[in-house]
This record gives sequence, C-alpha cells and structure tokens, in this order.
Amino acid sequence: MSKKAKNITIPIGLGYGLIDLMGGGAFTIIGAFLLFFYTTFAGLSPLEAASIIAIARLVDAVVSLSIGSITDNFYKTKLGKKFGRRRFFLLIGSPLMAVYALLWVTGQGYWYYLVSYLLFEMIAAMVLIPFETLPSEMTKDFNKRTILSTCRMFVSATGTFLATFVPGQLIKHFGQNNSYAYFINGCVFAIVFAICIFISYKVTWERELSPDMEKELLVKTKAEHKTFVQHMQTIAQIAKDYTSTLKIRSFRKHLAIYIFSFTAKDIFNAVFIFFCVYDLKVTATVAANLLSLSVVGIPITICAGFLMIKIGPSNLFKISYSIMIVCLIGFYAVYKIDPSSKIAVLFVIAGIYQVGRSILEFTPWNVFPFIPDVDEMVFRQRREGLFAAVMTFTRKSSVALATFVVGLILQYGGFVKGRAVQPPEVMQTIANTMVIGAIGLLVIALLFTFTFHLNKQTHLILTKEIERLKNNGSKLDVEPRTKEVVEDLTGYKYEDVWQEVSMD
Repeated sequence: MSKKAKNITIPIGLGYGLIDLMGGGAFTIIGAFLLFFYTTFAGLSPLEAASIIAIARLVDAVVSLSIGSITDNFYKTKLGKKFGRRRFFLLIGSPLMAVYALLWVTGQGYWYYLVSYLLFEMIAAMVLIPFETLPSEMTKDFNKRTILSTCRMFVSATGTFLATFVPGQLIKHFGQNNSYAYFINGCVFAIVFAICIFISYKVTWERELSPDMEKELLVKTKAEHKTFVQHMQTIAQIAKDYTSTLKIRSFRKHLAIYIFSFTAKDIFNAVFIFFCVYDLKVTATVAANLLSLSVVGIPITICAGFLMIKIGPSNLFKISYSIMIVCLIGFYAVYKIDPSSKIAVLFVIAGIYQVGRSILEFTPWNVFPFIPDVDEMVFRQRREGLFAAVMTFTRKSSVALATFVVGLILQYGGFVKGRAVQPPEVMQTIANTMVIGAIGLLVIALLFTFTFHLNKQTHLILTKEIERLKNNGSKLDVEPRTKEVVEDLTGYKYEDVWQEVSMD
C-alpha cells in the first residue's frame, strides 16, 4: 500500500479506469445479448432465462454487501497490509475473468447457466466494489477525483462501444444463426478484461492509514479480533451498518436517481434486440450496430467531465433523461409508422439516444466519490466500501427484478422461443415494455434531480468545514452559509453532525 502522495494525471486516470472496460463492457454485452442468447441458442424459455439473471444477481447482491465491509476492514490482515485493502481484490480478480467465457457455451442445462452466471457476477462484484472506492482513496480534491471519474467513464464508454460493435461484427461474420460468434466474443473479452484489471491494480494506490486505524493495528487483543470476526459474520450488525448509509440525505437522493435511471436503461437493453428483430424486422447485426453508436459516448464523456464542474450533476441528469425520453418516443414512432427510410431514421435516433445514455452512466459514479465526505461530516468515519456496496446491492437487486419482470412479460405475453415471427400482440407487448417502462422510470429519476444539491461548490464548503472541525474548530463558530449547506446535504441539524461514532 502506498504511503507516498502521488499526482493524478491523465495516464493514471486511464489506468485506473481500465477496470470499467469490464464494468461497462461485460454488462453491456450481458444486458443486450444474454437474454437473447439464452432464448435463441441455449433452448431456455424467456422466464427461465430471466430467472437465471434475476436469481444470480439477487444472490450476488447479498454477497456484495459483505464485500464492502470486508474491504473497509481488510487493512487488518497480512494480505491487506501487503497488497492494499482495496487493490488486493483487483489482483485476484484478474485471472478469474476466465469465467466470463463460460457464459456463452451452448448445449448445457439450466443449472450450468445459473451457476456460471452467478460466479461471474460475484467475481465482478469482488473487483468493482473496491475499484469504486479508489477515487476517494487516491485524492480528496474535487477536480482530481473528477479527472479519475472522467477517465473511468471514458474507458467505460469505449467498453460499451466495443461490447456492441465487436459482437455485431462477429454475428455478421459467422451468421445470425451461429452461436459460435457469441462464444468467440466471450473468450476475447475475458482476456481483455483480465489484462485491464491487472494494469489498474499496478497504477493505483490507497490513502495512508488514519491514526485510528494505526491504533487498531497496534492493539490486537483477542477481544478486538473477536469483535472483527463477529462484525463479518453477524447479519444484524451488517444490516445496521448498511442501513446507516440511508440516513444521509444526499445519498438517499443519489441512490434513487441512480436506481430508477439505470433500471430504465436495463429495460431498454434487455428488450432492444427483441424489439429490433421482431417489431422492426431488422437483423440482430443491425440491432448490434445501432447499439454500437455508443461510440458517441467517448467524446460525450469528455464533455460531461467539463460540464460536471461547470453546471453540476443535477443539470447533467436533467439533460440526459430528457434526451432519452424523446428518443424512446422516436423508436416507438418508427415501429408504428414504419417509414421507407427506417434504417436511416433508426441510426439517427439511436445516435442521439446514446448521447443521453452516456451522460446517464457518467454522472452517478462521478458523484459517488463525494458521498463519503458527506457521511464523514455526520459519523466522523471513512466508509467508502460501505456506500459502494449499498449502491451495488440496490443496483443488482433492481436489475434482477427488472430482468425477471421483462422475462415474465414476454412469457405471459405469448412470446414463442425460436419462432422467427411473433404474433402482433407479442410485438406490441415488446414495444410497450421497452418504451413505456423505460420512460416511466426516467420520469421518476428526473423528479429527484430537482432537489439534489451536491456539486463542486457545496462539496468545497462541506470539506472545508470538516477540516476546520478536525483542527479543533468550534461548532459554535460555523458560518450561516456553511451551516445551511451541511444541513441540506446531510439531512441533519448542524448541532447533530460531527458526532461521536454511533450508528444508533
């Protein structure tokens, strides 16, 4: 673990962000193609296919909760001291990416697909949760964290593009009805993901241990060790810790914005291939090419990094959701009107949609590194792992529910697996699910953005107050504007923040 302060540069930011080639790429492929792969090549019904994704993500969501707590406390172990409490999990996660290729094997049974997908979800969580805490570990500066997060989302946008472009080309090469394209795609990306994770491990670092952490390492009594073990194993204690994160107002709003908007994106991704193939009567290759317009997310991510500082996350959210809602209506209009220039119109709409989507994916994880600072103002602790795990848990739970509901709708909407042409009522069900479902969730997320006030200016006021209090400043001397900002961001009266460590 590094004890030396280092500078945040663009190369460092890109090296850090390489993991999101997996985070952005793997789950883009899964979201866009796995349900289609299961129902078309693996011989599963829509409900069986959706249940695999739902069950695996729900189990993984529960496991993910413990990962955050483990990484927060891993500095107490020999491995944590040597490799870092966060980065150790990157090191072991790199070779385990081989599991990703196993998802795309045909001719297996339901349990094979369930177990292989569950394993990959858990390995990905083991890497992504510690990875998400690293900006808070590497620097306290808003602009430097924004560099890290912007580089991360630049890489993620690149991964999203590759995750849709490469499969499309392989499907075109091997043929639409050849499952080998999906397996080759899985093998290639498994190798790429492993290399990227290892590079990220090598170029990142963690903050020095705080005085309190140092004291814990010096005083290793049996009772203390037992308390740590109990903390790892007691469900009640874990639930108490994670529930305490929801006491922070900024986090509650951020979580709601994140979950509703990303679930809208999940519904779109899960249904889009079906929508293109069965409703619009275009090939899976065309559908993949439409999704590959996510390449626009690469320059958009750079612009969003500047806008994050200039106009703040709340306004970025509003821009993103508005664009996506208009484009979803556009897709529905193409389905209903069926214009002669359908392909050209689809590419225009899809390109604009990807602008909104890239901002949607960029913003929440650029906001996240500043949430633990708000939490520190209340509880006087650094709990990045805890917040990352809660976000991962709720995200995995919501996408599990969304995917299962999509499968349920397709199953009971009359979808027939393996059938090239679906009945009109099934086509309408697919369109309604993608458009109405996604728009409804985006509208809910949009409403939350109007009262979300965490930005560069308010964060600076907050961190200055934390530093003042750490230097034994009196709470009686707080400035009125600072008091207002602290109360708004935390949801607590100023008199109740900076309290002794207690989650009760």
